[in-house]
Amino acid sequence: MFVQTSNAETPRQEAHQTVRLNIDTKEAASSIRISFTDQRLTAHGGLIVWSHFLHQKRFRNHLRELLPHEPTSPNAYDPTDVALGYVGGILCGADKLSRVAWLQSDPAVAEVLGVEAVASQSTLSRFFGVFTQRSCELLGRLHPQAIYALPTRKEGYTLDLDSWALLHEDGHQQGVEIGYTRHGLKPCHRPLLAGLAEAKMIANYWLRSGNTACVNGAAEFLRQTMQRLPKHIRVGLLRGDAGFGDASMQEAAESLGLKFIFVARLTQKVQTLCRHDETHWQATEVAGLSVQEVELDQPGRRLIVLRQKIAERPEAGGKMLLALDGYRFQALVTNLPPDVDAVAVWRRYNGRADLENRIRELGEQFGIKRLCVNNFWGTEAMHHLAIAAYNLCVLLQRRLGQLEKCELNTLRWRLFSRAAIWSRTAGKPTLRLAVRGSENRQWWQKILTKLTAPPNCNAVESLQA
Repeated sequence: MFVQTSNAETPRQEAHQTVRLNIDTKEAASSIRISFTDQRLTAHGGLIVWSHFLHQKRFRNHLRELLPHEPTSPNAYDPTDVALGYVGGILCGADKLSRVAWLQSDPAVAEVLGVEAVASQSTLSRFFGVFTQRSCELLGRLHPQAIYALPTRKEGYTLDLDSWALLHEDGHQQGVEIGYTRHGLKPCHRPLLAGLAEAKMIANYWLRSGNTACVNGAAEFLRQTMQRLPKHIRVGLLRGDAGFGDASMQEAAESLGLKFIFVARLTQKVQTLCRHDETHWQATEVAGLSVQEVELDQPGRRLIVLRQKIAERPEAGGKMLLALDGYRFQALVTNLPPDVDAVAVWRRYNGRADLENRIRELGEQFGIKRLCVNNFWGTEAMHHLAIAAYNLCVLLQRRLGQLEKCELNTLRWRLFSRAAIWSRTAGKPTLRLAVRGSENRQWWQKILTKLTAPPNCNAVESLQA
């Protein structure tokens, strides 16, 4: 395929009738003629960069091996094309199947994505309706396949666990149950997520019913995550909030040879340690932060209690206790060795908050908040494909040499949402990108050169928002 950049006007076929629409300008009222064209124009020509990258990663072949292939009519779309069209829709901003199907009105996006056609809403619903627990387990293997591209780190990667509520106010889909959310008891799903902090990538994902506690199944989820990780990816630290801090998770982590930091619940037993007797608190170099450490019955485990004075640290996390006004308290349980002091443990745990940014981006920009069908396993499959798109976006930026990961909205408006003309020049498919100005064209030329060059060549300067 030839990719050209052009801002020159090309001949167009206009309808016999035109409509004039009036607009206000700085000088006076003006009008613009509205007519129609048969040219194959696309608003998403920049997705050609995405499609070429998928070709380099052999993603179509990997995806074909993992998708269910139910018997269908001879005229049915290839399931791989349906899935790739769905992923392309997410990158274009779709967060519902009806919005994915709306891309059918774009006459060239299917060619840019390399699929037969973008499927209709009914076809997409039938496609996700055939997924089962087994086929979702297979589809979940896309995440460790993406992680395989990461380099080895001597100190290992940090694995973060989190669970949150996906609200579904209509509440009729399978697995939508009344559960605890930030907005009170609401119908929801409760996913479970594992992410690699340093790479900002997702290692595993489970969808669960909304009435599921955070820790339910978490030990098995952790074992599956570790089993699927590539052998060259070592986990140096496991982190989780209070929902994962019970004994079963600590034992599961130790059985896998993992060092961990979990938030401990402020039970009555722990609260008895939160007293103002200054002989028990050790001041730190952090203003307003005091710590004390308690020996636990289990060998190698440490309980670290932190006290933060709100007047000096208004941003402090943790909980307030009514009996001790003006302070917030937090407890961490860890099996890190004693040479990692209490403040270092606290600082290493604080990085876990970045996983909230991954959850927000997946929910708001990759559509997971709204992507849902009646079939529970179909909903999980939709989320797996959205997460696969997220991981591949991270790898695409690494391929282009970007030092800082940017979010999908930036990729979409700077890269993917680029108008283009699709045609055949001398019988060869050609995409002419609408790029004006020499500086912009040079930037695009660098992108295309970097993408087609061997890895580890010169990086392209960071994308601008």
